[in-house]
Order: sequence, then C-alpha cells, then structure tokens
Amino acid sequence: MKARLKNLKDRTITGLYSLGEEIVHGITHGIGAGLSVAGLTLLVVLAVLYGNVCQVVSFSIYGSTLVILYLASTLYHSFQEPGVKRVFKIIDHAAIFLLIAGTYTPFLLVGVRGAWGWTLLIIIWGMAILGVAFKVLFIHRFQKLSVLAYVLMGWVGVVGAKEL
Repeated sequence: MKARLKNLKDRTITGLYSLGEEIVHGITHGIGAGLSVAGLTLLVVLAVLYGNVCQVVSFSIYGSTLVILYLASTLYHSFQEPGVKRVFKIIDHAAIFLLIAGTYTPFLLVGVRGAWGWTLLIIIWGMAILGVAFKVLFIHRFQKLSVLAYVLMGWVGVVGAKEL
C-alpha cells in the first residue's frame, strides 16, 4: 500500500506518467523527431534528384507530418506546467490525424494517381481536417469516437488497395 501511495506521489501533474516516464518519452520521441527530419531530408533529396514534382510534394507532406507528430509528442512529454502541457496534448493528438493523411499522400498521388487517387486524397485529408478540429474542440471527450475516426481513416486504404 505504501509503495502504491509513493508511486502516486511520483506522478506528474497530469497523473498519467511518472516524471521518469515523461523524461524517457521526451527523449525517445525527440530521437524520433530527429530521425524524422533525417528521413524527410533524404526522401526529398532523392525525389528531387530522381523523381518528379508529384513525388517531391507527396514525400514532403509525408515527412513533414511525421516531424510534426514526433515534435508535438516530444514537447507534450517535455513540459510539466498544466497549461502548456494541455496545449501540446491537443497538438500531439491532432497530429495523429495529420500523420495518417500524410502517410496516405504518397501512395495516393504516386501509386494510385488519377481521379481515384485524388478522390481518396480529398476524402482522407477532409477526415484529417475534421479530426484535428474535433481534437481541438473536444480533447478530453468522446475518446471512443476519436479512436473510431483513426480506425476509419486507416481503412480508407482498403478501398484504394486494389489500384496499388
């Protein structure tokens, strides 16, 4: 019982993670952000050298959303002040929608292409924009609906998979 109470006292302001866990999250997600910047740079350089405009744009979008996600998560786990943490939590959770859409972008613009690729791209980015707005307005509410939105966005790929 005493160990459990001590553990609760060690929790950060949010009550979700201990300070040690938050430090580890901040460091590992910071490493992810750095690797994302490296990956973005490599993708764009290779697309510029060997690809076309569509590849440069789509890889830039994908890489940028990956950087945004890891950077937002790093900042969320690095600050303990409640107001700052709340803002970064909103950005962190909203960035998941952006990354899902960003991940689809190269597949739809480079792989699927044409009217079908553009249609799915508009649908997925429309869902992402709605998801970001949802997170900004309702960060602590409707958790199951939020997870459902992530899953539905993930399943959009099944519709376009035949074209790949």
